[in-house]
Amino acid sequence: MDKVKIEPFKVIGISIRTTNENGQATKEIAELWGKFMNEKVLNAIPNKIDATVYSIYTDYESDHTKPYTTILGCKVENLNDIPQGMIGKSFDGGNYVKLSAKGNLMQGLIANKWAEIWEMNLDRLFTADFEVFGEKAQHLVNAEIDFLIAVK
Repeated sequence: MDKVKIEPFKVIGISIRTTNENGQATKEIAELWGKFMNEKVLNAIPNKIDATVYSIYTDYESDHTKPYTTILGCKVENLNDIPQGMIGKSFDGGNYVKLSAKGNLMQGLIANKWAEIWEMNLDRLFTADFEVFGEKAQHLVNAEIDFLIAVK
């Protein structure tokens, strides 16, 4: 677990409002990923800084037990051109704890890591937490994903 400082950034992508209650988020976020891949959203995002995909959890109603928004997208240079059906959002950055998970993306790697994070004694802010799907995430059975959790 590393403490890191994240600079402010902007993202364009697609989003969904969901909740962790009754496993709803696991199902709905998987559907959002399906839409992201099937509709080639990555290719449609203007002004991308690179092809790294971010899964961002933000607009928390309270904590991880209440509704929040998930955005799948890329960091962009600006929010001047947000395509129809997409969302653009600025994030302040700040202090984060960085964790990683390695394993098979098709066998609950991400959901299992979040279950672990929820049990950790982190002084969370619930502003914007995110996963980073970079080059190491391309290998489905041996993926490496970074998780960044906003802390005080």
